[in-house]
Parts: sequence; structure tokens; C-alpha cells
Amino acid sequence: MSTDKTTPLILITGHPCTGKTTLGQRLAADLKLPFINKDGIKEQLFESLGWSDREASRRLAPTTFALLYHFLTAQLRAGQPCIAEANFDPAFATEEFRTRQQNFPLRIFQLLCYADGQILFERFQLRSESRERHPGHQDHLAYNEWRTRSNGRLEPLQLDCTLYELDTSDFAAIDYKHILNTMRDFLVTS
Repeated sequence: MSTDKTTPLILITGHPCTGKTTLGQRLAADLKLPFINKDGIKEQLFESLGWSDREASRRLAPTTFALLYHFLTAQLRAGQPCIAEANFDPAFATEEFRTRQQNFPLRIFQLLCYADGQILFERFQLRSESRERHPGHQDHLAYNEWRTRSNGRLEPLQLDCTLYELDTSDFAAIDYKHILNTMRDFLVTS
């Protein structure tokens, strides 16, 4: 925890299939922090409301993000650090987080995951075919969408924060211990 009165917030962002959720869950467990993630919320909505097709999944996106920001704000209001993970679109999310920076004494660490576009497509296809992901996402209907992605990197959110960019093209090459120690330092540094 922080030694001053600011609340540390770790944001994990990047395109789908960059390993954000896996990394976030592991960090949350090792750092003993709440983990608020978009897909976890969306899958709860699928279970409560049902699902039908890809368009229905897309229609749930605004509600999913609204709930993520609601849960995040509750943590910040209580002065509790947490990890928030999603494919945050800078066009929308930058303002959401700037507003929170204005309303709360907040320090942000943005971890931007990226990988080669072709690798992301292959991961997306494997994930869809594995049937390990909730069927409500309807990923198997999004292959054409993914084939057109030439860049495997989202732009970072334009925030007053620490930015750490992580190439996840080769999961075996990631120095998790270094990332974990970096996060630990962030949590205790003013």
C-alpha cells in the first residue's frame, strides 16, 4: 500500500489476446489486490441476461464498461488500490481516467500489452476454437474483423501516469518477476 494518501491504481490495457487477463490475475493474486476486468463483468452479464449473437455481445460493451468504472470508483472512493484490465480505447477511456484523477488522490501505473498482429489473430482463433471462453462472446464470428488488424498495439491512454509497455509476442520471454517487483515498488512509492 501507498505510504502517502494517494491511491495506487494499476491499469492493464491492450488488444484482446495480448495476455492482459492472465497477467492481471497473476499480479492480483501475488499483490493481494482486487482484480476488476471487463470480460469477467461481461460474462456475468451473459449469465444473467443471456446471449444470442455477435451484435448482442457488442451491445453489452457500454454496460460492461459502465460497470467496470462503477466498481473502480467504489474502490477509489474507499482509497483502496486495485488492478483494472480491459482493452481500453484511448478515445473514450482517457477522459474516464482523467476525471478520476481529478476527483481522487490517485497514482496510475499503465501497463500496455502488445504483440505482433498476426500472433494476435492466431491466439484469437485458438482461443475461440478451444471453447474455454464464454460462448456469449461469439468470437468465432469475428475472424474477418481480426484479419484486418495490421497493428497489434493500442495507443496508450494519455494520462499523467507511469507507462510500461510490454511486448507479449513471446510469453516465455516475459520477465514476470521484474514486472511483479516493479508493481510492488509502485504500490509503496509516493
